[in-house]
Amino acid sequence: MNYRHAFHAGNHADVLKHITTLAVCDALFAKPSPLFALDTHGGRGLYALDSNSAQRTGEAEAGIGRLIAEAPRHPAISRYLAAVKACRAQHGPTTYPGSPWLLAHALREEDRIAVCELLPEEAAQLKTNFAGDPRVATHTRDGYEAMKALLPPRLGELRYNRGLVLIDPPYEAQLQEFDTIIAAVRDALARWPTACYAVWYPIKLRRSLNQFFRRAATLPVKSSMLAELMLHPDDSPLRMNGSGMLILNPPWQFDTTMREVLPLLQMALAGNGGAWRVEWLKQAD
Repeated sequence: MNYRHAFHAGNHADVLKHITTLAVCDALFAKPSPLFALDTHGGRGLYALDSNSAQRTGEAEAGIGRLIAEAPRHPAISRYLAAVKACRAQHGPTTYPGSPWLLAHALREEDRIAVCELLPEEAAQLKTNFAGDPRVATHTRDGYEAMKALLPPRLGELRYNRGLVLIDPPYEAQLQEFDTIIAAVRDALARWPTACYAVWYPIKLRRSLNQFFRRAATLPVKSSMLAELMLHPDDSPLRMNGSGMLILNPPWQFDTTMREVLPLLQMALAGNGGAWRVEWLKQAD
């Protein structure tokens, strides 16, 4: 998979990831205490869908383009489409917001966001895009290392008990990436056990994910779940057939939200094809 997200911005995986991210943020607002969000692989934060990179793949047309045209009715989907519209009103009609922009748009004045990006060119653009927002700190560094350095989050005397860690790596290491994720999350949970952790993963061959799911189920959390959206059968290693989100410490009734959202996304993006699922790996007593 090509690391530079400009090739894939706005595709079906982004739709799932970003709807899920905003829904988690909204659920966390049920309590008024400040939040901290860490985006471990933030990219540049804003993308032009009329760029050569985006036009070369055309993936956004089958993702955000199709969803805008269909506009299925659900509060979580409407929330996401409203955020995309707000981004385009600010940055231009062909812009697509990455997760750093969506987090900055969703979170409140008292909340804080840290965004990491390893590629210098992408990190420089990320810093430029958020230079005017004092809530957002950008870091040119490895996101997994940042989890050790920045968690548990503190700002002076303030300690953040609640928040979100979004982990969206490029999977250039392919299946080895899952080993890195499990180790990093296990360590992070020891440092900040009260946060919600959201891990995006691609789906090509279903059987290649089984070990990751088994290991994720052993992580020291009260509850964990999977939410997946498939556009094609999960039996080809040559394409991304769908993607999923592993949610650790999901907000209350978050599974209900995703059970409502995913069939609507399937119909909007895949028609009568595709599939979806929500599954508990570990459910709180």
